[in-house]
Amino acid sequence: MRRRTFITLLGGAAVAWPLAAQAQQGALPVVGWLNSETPEGGYGLLAAAFRQGLSESGFVEGRNVTIEYRWARGQIDRLPALAAELVHDRVTVIAAAGTVSARAAKAATTTIPIVFSVATDPVAMGLVASLNRPGGNLTGVANLMVELGQKQLELLHQLVPAVAIMAVLINPILPAAESQARDLQAAARKLGIDLHVLHASTERDLDTAFAKMADMRVGALAITADAFFLSRREQIIALAARHSLPATSPWREAAAAGGLMSYGTSDADGYRQLGSYAGRILKGEKPANLPVQQSTKFELIINLKTAKALGIDVPLQIQQLADEVIE
Repeated sequence: MRRRTFITLLGGAAVAWPLAAQAQQGALPVVGWLNSETPEGGYGLLAAAFRQGLSESGFVEGRNVTIEYRWARGQIDRLPALAAELVHDRVTVIAAAGTVSARAAKAATTTIPIVFSVATDPVAMGLVASLNRPGGNLTGVANLMVELGQKQLELLHQLVPAVAIMAVLINPILPAAESQARDLQAAARKLGIDLHVLHASTERDLDTAFAKMADMRVGALAITADAFFLSRREQIIALAARHSLPATSPWREAAAAGGLMSYGTSDADGYRQLGSYAGRILKGEKPANLPVQQSTKFELIINLKTAKALGIDVPLQIQQLADEVIE
């Protein structure tokens, strides 16, 4: 059984135990897992990918490392308290999945190493000083799904070429929201699309946004990478189905749950990289010296069942490009 110790606080921040001290005590190093989602379904599989990455670095759960899991189950506002629990438990390293998880972990400690997997620019989000030299106690993997928004529009346009009016959902809370909107509108103009930018950061905002889309005669929807939209994917999919809107998002979970299409970096590969980095830190490397990695593996998922319900004939060429076709 892993022994717990009393916590010593210095200036409100926990002082992390060095690995050598833990070894002398005979205790296993502890990875704190912080995730805004649930352990069931797809995210359980991603946790397995994380453990695979750990094993590639020589660490196997229950053998020479312990993992303390903290799942917010879609309640993002719980993340700061869950991060504080991990700090209180004096974990050796925190693995934060998602931007909001990473920010919660960063706010909770300046001493415990943190590895993150995020879908936005970690420099713009204030997580690290630079990609090559992170500095501080954070490093990790940047999926950069925000930059894939233009490709999502292109693929959506290929599926519904007759649609001239589209909308994009953006969370205005994000620091990069304005630049993201400008880039997507520029991409839409090149495609000959009239793109409406709609903001949403609450469930009520989503209902309002879809009502506006109906008034604007929007014919298709792109959903940007944001933890809020991911946590409300079922609500968004239901609203899109109610309004008969073809929708694309960055997450395969959305396509699997009934969305028309998803295009983004491979979550499984990103989580495996996250586990590998956590293992390197367990071996003694410092986050400040580990450059932020970027995922380079992308996935296109098409839901043919949803396409049929929307009356969309998916070209064979796009089906052949897809990494997975859901029937």
